[in-house]
Amino acid sequence: MDHARLIASLPKDERRALTRKSDVRGLTHLAGHLGLIAAGAIWIALGLPLWWAVMVPYGVALVFLFTLEHEATHKTPFATGWMNEAAGHVSGLVLLLPFQWFRAFHMAHHRHTNDPERDPELAGPRPDTWPRFLTHVSGLPYWWAMVRVLVENAFGKPKADYLPERAKPAIRKEAKAYLVIYVALVLLLGPWLIWLLVLPVLLGQPFLRLYLLAEHGRCPPVANMLENSRTTFTNRAVRFLAWNMPYHAEHHAYPAVPFHQLPAFHAHAKDHLKSTSRSYAEFVDKYVGNLAKYT
Repeated sequence: MDHARLIASLPKDERRALTRKSDVRGLTHLAGHLGLIAAGAIWIALGLPLWWAVMVPYGVALVFLFTLEHEATHKTPFATGWMNEAAGHVSGLVLLLPFQWFRAFHMAHHRHTNDPERDPELAGPRPDTWPRFLTHVSGLPYWWAMVRVLVENAFGKPKADYLPERAKPAIRKEAKAYLVIYVALVLLLGPWLIWLLVLPVLLGQPFLRLYLLAEHGRCPPVANMLENSRTTFTNRAVRFLAWNMPYHAEHHAYPAVPFHQLPAFHAHAKDHLKSTSRSYAEFVDKYVGNLAKYT
């Protein structure tokens, strides 16, 4: 069974329940995520014992705001529209990932998932050698790419085919606004910006790169979302931090399902999933094992 037939097989009332959004569920989850970030920031700012070691988990919590921004592109974390927009932009500022631009990029990814010719995520191929893998996981290509996107969007003409012409003026204004905010943060926070944002996200980004690689890495380039996207079974802490996006095949099969309903949808989809891993460690082990073929 493919994803379209699976969704069609669900009773109407079940589909309505699965796609119901909730401000309460979204705000509760957000409070927990921001609580982790606040605790890490306070620990580091006060110079408490082992503050330097806290930089890594704090950075991981920061970069995993990506999963909130990702969810916000679908307008599903909250029932209230402006909350989704605000969450997307704040997360985007942390990650150098302009929200309106990313929404267009991500919608194209959903339309052409794992299509080597049309999926914008595959504009740079997934790493197939040890040097490319290590470079990818470092996160440095990501940061360079996003600096380039921001500058091009602000001062040039966005060229990507997936950007609708009607959206380009807003994307240009967004990029300029982000750059102004970054300048203001440098002036206001000075060296604190390095310790509380720049260095932590550099340290956290490799964990996000490995997590994201599992979503579609080594999945076949087919139309069935239950096959071209991977669900990775993991612990509650990772599912919390990633806003339940380890249920990634389920998300691609039915993007209207908000994060808090993905476990319920998984119960319907689990017998039809084609690409799964028992853990992120298992995925990485198999992925790097295959790199030996190309070195």
